[in-house]
Amino acid sequence: MAAALEDRAKRVFGDHYPKAVAFTDLLVEHGVERGLIGPREVDRLWERHVLNSAVVAELLPRGCRVVDVGSGAGLPGIPLAIARPDLQLTMLEPMARRVAWLTEVVDALGLTAEVLRGRAEEAAVRERLADSDVVTARAVAPLERLARWCLPLLRPGGQLVALKGESAAEELERDAQAVRRAGGTGARVTTCGGDVLELPTTVVLVEREEQASRRDGARRGRKDR
Repeated sequence: MAAALEDRAKRVFGDHYPKAVAFTDLLVEHGVERGLIGPREVDRLWERHVLNSAVVAELLPRGCRVVDVGSGAGLPGIPLAIARPDLQLTMLEPMARRVAWLTEVVDALGLTAEVLRGRAEEAAVRERLADSDVVTARAVAPLERLARWCLPLLRPGGQLVALKGESAAEELERDAQAVRRAGGTGARVTTCGGDVLELPTTVVLVEREEQASRRDGARRGRKDR
Protein backbone atom coordinates (compact mmCIF):
# COMPACT_ATOMS: atom_id res chain seq x y z
CA MET A 1 0.00 0.00 0.00
CA ALA A 2 1.27 3.48 -0.85
CA ALA A 3 2.25 5.59 2.16
CA ALA A 4 -0.35 8.27 1.41
CA LEU A 5 -3.14 5.69 1.21
CA GLU A 6 -1.94 4.07 4.42
CA ASP A 7 -2.05 7.42 6.20
CA ARG A 8 -5.62 7.99 5.04
CA ALA A 9 -6.67 4.51 6.13
CA LYS A 10 -5.18 5.10 9.57
CA ARG A 11 -7.14 8.34 9.85
CA VAL A 12 -10.37 6.48 9.15
CA PHE A 13 -9.78 3.39 11.28
CA GLY A 14 -7.55 4.79 14.03
CA ASP A 15 -6.47 2.13 16.50
CA HIS A 16 -8.52 -0.44 14.58
CA TYR A 17 -6.41 -0.09 11.43
CA PRO A 18 -4.75 -3.54 11.87
CA LYS A 19 -8.18 -5.18 11.67
CA ALA A 20 -8.91 -3.29 8.46
CA VAL A 21 -5.64 -4.60 7.03
CA ALA A 22 -6.53 -8.14 8.09
CA PHE A 23 -9.96 -7.89 6.44
CA THR A 24 -8.51 -6.55 3.21
CA ASP A 25 -5.87 -9.28 3.19
CA LEU A 26 -8.59 -11.91 3.59
CA LEU A 27 -10.47 -10.42 0.63
CA VAL A 28 -7.32 -10.39 -1.48
CA GLU A 29 -6.58 -14.01 -0.59
CA HIS A 30 -10.07 -15.48 -0.84
CA GLY A 31 -12.41 -12.93 -2.42
CA VAL A 32 -12.04 -13.90 -6.07
CA GLU A 33 -12.07 -17.67 -5.60
CA ARG A 34 -15.17 -17.44 -3.39
CA GLY A 35 -17.01 -15.20 -5.82
CA LEU A 36 -17.05 -12.19 -3.49
CA ILE A 37 -15.18 -9.71 -5.69
CA GLY A 38 -14.09 -9.55 -9.31
CA PRO A 39 -10.41 -9.99 -10.27
CA ARG A 40 -10.13 -6.34 -11.30
CA GLU A 41 -11.11 -5.17 -7.83
CA VAL A 42 -8.13 -6.68 -6.00
CA ASP A 43 -5.76 -3.80 -6.75
CA ARG A 44 -8.28 -1.15 -5.75
CA LEU A 45 -9.85 -2.71 -2.69
CA TRP A 46 -8.71 -0.03 -0.25
CA GLU A 47 -9.78 3.08 -2.14
CA ARG A 48 -12.85 1.82 -3.96
CA HIS A 49 -14.32 -0.58 -1.42
CA VAL A 50 -12.89 -0.60 2.12
CA LEU A 51 -12.46 3.15 2.64
CA ASN A 52 -15.45 3.91 0.42
CA SER A 53 -17.53 1.91 2.91
CA ALA A 54 -15.86 2.97 6.15
CA VAL A 55 -16.29 6.72 5.69
CA VAL A 56 -20.07 6.27 5.93
CA ALA A 57 -19.45 5.90 9.68
CA GLU A 58 -19.42 9.69 9.91
CA LEU A 59 -23.19 9.64 9.29
CA LEU A 60 -24.02 7.16 12.06
CA PRO A 61 -24.93 8.24 15.61
CA ARG A 62 -22.94 6.66 18.40
CA GLY A 63 -24.27 3.31 19.62
CA CYS A 64 -27.06 3.18 17.07
CA ARG A 65 -28.68 -0.02 15.86
CA VAL A 66 -27.63 -0.69 12.25
CA VAL A 67 -28.77 -3.30 9.73
CA ASP A 68 -26.55 -3.77 6.68
CA VAL A 69 -28.79 -5.26 4.00
CA GLY A 70 -27.22 -7.56 1.40
CA SER A 71 -23.78 -7.51 3.01
CA GLY A 72 -22.20 -9.84 0.44
CA ALA A 73 -18.43 -9.60 0.79
CA GLY A 74 -18.91 -7.49 3.91
CA LEU A 75 -19.28 -4.06 2.36
CA PRO A 76 -20.05 -1.75 4.02
CA GLY A 77 -20.76 -3.90 7.10
CA ILE A 78 -17.28 -5.15 7.99
CA PRO A 79 -15.47 -1.79 7.57
CA LEU A 80 -18.20 -0.13 9.65
CA ALA A 81 -17.90 -2.78 12.36
CA ILE A 82 -14.13 -2.26 12.43
CA ALA A 83 -14.19 1.53 12.44
CA ARG A 84 -17.12 1.80 14.87
CA PRO A 85 -17.24 -1.04 17.42
CA ASP A 86 -19.84 0.99 19.34
CA LEU A 87 -22.44 0.19 16.66
CA GLN A 88 -25.03 -2.54 17.22
CA LEU A 89 -24.55 -3.98 13.75
CA THR A 90 -26.38 -6.83 12.04
CA MET A 91 -25.28 -7.96 8.58
CA LEU A 92 -28.20 -9.42 6.64
CA GLU A 93 -27.35 -11.70 3.69
CA PRO A 94 -29.52 -14.30 1.88
CA MET A 95 -26.78 -16.49 0.33
CA ALA A 96 -25.40 -19.29 2.52
CA ARG A 97 -21.85 -19.13 1.17
CA ARG A 98 -21.67 -15.40 1.84
CA VAL A 99 -23.13 -15.87 5.32
CA ALA A 100 -20.36 -18.39 5.96
CA TRP A 101 -17.75 -15.88 4.78
CA LEU A 102 -19.13 -13.07 6.93
CA THR A 103 -19.24 -15.33 9.97
CA GLU A 104 -15.63 -16.39 9.41
CA VAL A 105 -14.48 -12.77 9.17
CA VAL A 106 -16.40 -11.66 12.25
CA ASP A 107 -14.92 -14.54 14.25
CA ALA A 108 -11.38 -14.08 12.89
CA LEU A 109 -11.31 -10.36 13.66
CA GLY A 110 -13.24 -10.53 16.92
CA LEU A 111 -15.88 -8.06 15.76
CA THR A 112 -19.00 -7.20 17.75
CA ALA A 113 -21.40 -7.78 14.87
CA GLU A 114 -24.17 -10.27 14.15
CA VAL A 115 -24.57 -12.17 10.88
CA LEU A 116 -28.10 -13.17 9.91
CA ARG A 117 -29.23 -15.15 6.89
CA GLY A 118 -32.35 -13.76 5.28
CA ARG A 119 -33.90 -11.06 3.10
CA ALA A 120 -35.14 -7.67 4.23
CA GLU A 121 -38.59 -8.26 2.75
CA GLU A 122 -39.21 -11.48 4.75
CA ALA A 123 -41.78 -11.18 7.55
CA ALA A 124 -39.60 -12.97 10.10
CA VAL A 125 -36.65 -10.69 9.35
CA ARG A 126 -38.82 -7.59 9.61
CA GLU A 127 -40.14 -8.72 12.96
CA ARG A 128 -36.66 -9.46 14.32
CA LEU A 129 -34.95 -6.31 13.04
CA ALA A 130 -37.82 -3.83 13.35
CA ASP A 131 -37.20 -0.38 14.84
CA SER A 132 -33.56 -0.17 13.79
CA ASP A 133 -31.98 3.28 13.74
CA VAL A 134 -30.14 2.93 10.43
CA VAL A 135 -30.23 0.58 7.45
CA THR A 136 -27.24 0.58 5.09
CA ALA A 137 -27.07 -0.93 1.60
CA ARG A 138 -24.37 -0.91 -1.06
CA ALA A 139 -24.83 -2.13 -4.64
CA VAL A 140 -27.98 -4.05 -3.68
CA ALA A 141 -30.87 -2.71 -5.78
CA PRO A 142 -32.39 0.43 -7.31
CA LEU A 143 -33.65 2.98 -4.79
CA GLU A 144 -37.31 2.16 -5.44
CA ARG A 145 -36.81 -1.44 -4.33
CA LEU A 146 -34.46 -0.51 -1.50
CA ALA A 147 -37.11 1.75 -0.03
CA ARG A 148 -39.76 -0.99 -0.11
CA TRP A 149 -37.41 -3.54 1.41
CA CYS A 150 -35.51 -1.44 3.93
CA LEU A 151 -37.79 1.27 5.31
CA PRO A 152 -39.98 -1.25 7.21
CA LEU A 153 -36.89 -2.27 9.20
CA LEU A 154 -36.51 1.26 10.57
CA ARG A 155 -38.11 2.97 13.52
CA PRO A 156 -40.09 6.08 12.59
CA GLY A 157 -37.46 8.75 12.01
CA GLY A 158 -34.79 6.14 11.30
CA GLN A 159 -32.63 6.50 8.22
CA LEU A 160 -31.82 4.49 5.12
CA VAL A 161 -28.20 5.09 4.05
CA ALA A 162 -27.83 3.84 0.49
CA LEU A 163 -24.31 3.94 -0.99
CA LYS A 164 -24.67 4.87 -4.64
CA GLY A 165 -22.62 5.90 -7.66
CA GLU A 166 -22.31 9.10 -9.64
CA SER A 167 -25.86 8.80 -11.01
CA ALA A 168 -27.42 8.93 -7.52
CA ALA A 169 -29.20 12.24 -8.16
CA GLU A 170 -30.79 10.93 -11.34
CA GLU A 171 -31.86 7.73 -9.58
CA LEU A 172 -33.42 9.69 -6.74
CA GLU A 173 -35.31 11.92 -9.17
CA ARG A 174 -36.60 8.86 -11.03
CA ASP A 175 -37.67 6.96 -7.90
CA ALA A 176 -38.78 9.86 -5.68
CA GLN A 177 -42.50 9.05 -5.87
CA ALA A 178 -41.91 5.35 -5.17
CA VAL A 179 -39.78 6.25 -2.15
CA ARG A 180 -42.56 8.44 -0.76
CA ARG A 181 -45.14 5.69 -1.33
CA ALA A 182 -42.91 3.33 0.65
CA GLY A 183 -42.97 5.70 3.61
CA GLY A 184 -39.79 7.64 2.92
CA THR A 185 -39.31 11.35 3.43
CA GLY A 186 -36.54 13.94 3.25
CA ALA A 187 -34.65 12.01 0.57
CA ARG A 188 -31.42 13.70 -0.46
CA VAL A 189 -27.98 13.02 -1.89
CA THR A 190 -24.84 13.70 0.12
CA THR A 191 -21.18 12.67 0.15
CA CYS A 192 -18.84 11.24 2.77
CA GLY A 193 -15.08 11.12 3.16
CA GLY A 194 -14.25 14.19 1.13
CA ASP A 195 -11.15 14.78 3.25
CA VAL A 196 -9.98 11.17 2.83
CA LEU A 197 -11.01 9.88 -0.59
CA GLU A 198 -10.08 11.22 -4.00
CA LEU A 199 -13.65 10.41 -5.03
CA PRO A 200 -15.97 10.85 -2.01
CA THR A 201 -18.62 8.24 -1.32
CA THR A 202 -22.02 9.24 -2.69
CA VAL A 203 -24.94 8.39 -0.43
CA VAL A 204 -28.71 8.72 -0.69
CA LEU A 205 -30.34 9.38 2.67
CA VAL A 206 -34.02 8.61 3.25
CA GLU A 207 -35.86 8.91 6.56
CA ARG A 208 -38.78 6.73 7.51
CA GLU A 209 -41.63 9.13 8.08
CA GLU A 210 -42.98 9.44 11.60
CA GLN A 211 -46.51 8.40 10.57
CA ALA A 212 -45.38 5.16 8.92
CA SER A 213 -45.79 2.94 11.97
CA ARG A 214 -49.36 4.11 12.50
CA ARG A 215 -50.26 3.35 8.89
CA ASP A 216 -48.61 -0.06 9.14
CA GLY A 217 -50.60 -0.80 12.27
CA ALA A 218 -53.82 0.27 10.58
CA ARG A 219 -53.11 -2.01 7.62
CA ARG A 220 -52.43 -4.94 9.94
CA GLY A 221 -55.66 -4.21 11.79
CA ARG A 222 -57.67 -4.28 8.57
CA LYS A 223 -56.11 -7.59 7.57
CA ASP A 224 -57.01 -9.12 10.94
CA ARG A 225 -60.72 -8.31 10.56
